[in-house]
Amino acid sequence: MLDHDTERPACGPACGHTDAADGTTLITDLPYGPKAAEVARKAVAVALHGAEEVLLDDVRLITSELATNAFASGSPPLVLCVDRATPATGGLEVEITVTDGGCSKRAPSSPQAPGEEAESGRGLVIVEALADAWSLSTGAHGTRAWCRLTREVRSSTASA
Repeated sequence: MLDHDTERPACGPACGHTDAADGTTLITDLPYGPKAAEVARKAVAVALHGAEEVLLDDVRLITSELATNAFASGSPPLVLCVDRATPATGGLEVEITVTDGGCSKRAPSSPQAPGEEAESGRGLVIVEALADAWSLSTGAHGTRAWCRLTREVRSSTASA
């Protein structure tokens, strides 16, 4: 199990549908096939409607990588959970969880960068580079990839 987060409780995010002033949760099944990443990107765009484009780009890329890994290495069902929250201190916090039906391979001890000519293998390296915290746990009965991105509100100063 990879775990690069010391603040996250051992259990997964609360994956019930909510739509409150301070947070939203989107849960959707992903197709078990090559379209998983595309469907995941579209779902994230809906969940983060109105978010800054830079954050949305990072979240779409991470979600695409996690969905691709779940399809390539796991088994059905694939499920995406996106939690969007506004902390009391302001800003935006986004948590992404992708689960699948499991795999027989153990999680790597750390993400390994592939060779320059490799066509795949960069997913967890990308997640590690863009997310503030992340974890991966694998097993025969389920795999869970989770990450968090936190962005502060940018203050704009108007010139007089």
